[in-house]
Amino acid sequence: MGGEISILRMIVQASLVVQIVIGILLAASLMSWAIIFRKRMVVRRAQRDADRFENSFWSGGDLSSLYRAIESRGSATGMESIFEFGFREFARLRAQGGVAADMLLEGSRRAMRVAQLKEIERLEHSLATLATVGSTSPYVGLFGTVWGIMNAFSSLGNVQQATLAMVAPGISEALVTTAIGLFAAIPAVVAYNRYADQASRLELRYDAFMEELSTILQRYAGRGPAGVPAGASASAAPGGARS
Repeated sequence: MGGEISILRMIVQASLVVQIVIGILLAASLMSWAIIFRKRMVVRRAQRDADRFENSFWSGGDLSSLYRAIESRGSATGMESIFEFGFREFARLRAQGGVAADMLLEGSRRAMRVAQLKEIERLEHSLATLATVGSTSPYVGLFGTVWGIMNAFSSLGNVQQATLAMVAPGISEALVTTAIGLFAAIPAVVAYNRYADQASRLELRYDAFMEELSTILQRYAGRGPAGVPAGASASAAPGGARS
């Protein structure tokens, strides 16, 4: 408790520039923690939704029924959104008639790629802010430290005999900014690395799903009447059965 009061006293007694630096670092720290908690919920939800959708997708049900269920709910995200975009474009082109099978697949893949890019952008949103806070906070803190030390030593020019006791308080106040800079930077760097890795893993899962869905749609590209391929299922496609 005494240590906390001492730090608060040093911040209050610090110069205006040092106080501004400390305020900037504290604001950056609060902002990064807000991003960390929000990003944690977004990533965990994306992982949970991907697991649930894959279980439903590979259960052997009718893909057209799965598509209608997702479309009726609206606001699909993650893997559901990729499936919805790809299947809708496939059905639209197929309903036109006379479209070659490779063009059906190409159109479907383009639609899925657009949906995937939107999802990756959503997952990576604000990660650049964490990277900025993590990389710049130590230098901002160091600036405050250098400024405080300069003030501490400049005050010695007005005395005839300098002692350590005269500069120690000023140096201590200045070093607080370095500590606060590290306090802001370390969590931001750790969170950035963690969530960037999880976003990359989800992107790989999305890529794999796009390839699997393309393989399934390829089987139905040149068959059946125009429109949504009725009866199409993941488990019915070559290599579609999963344990």
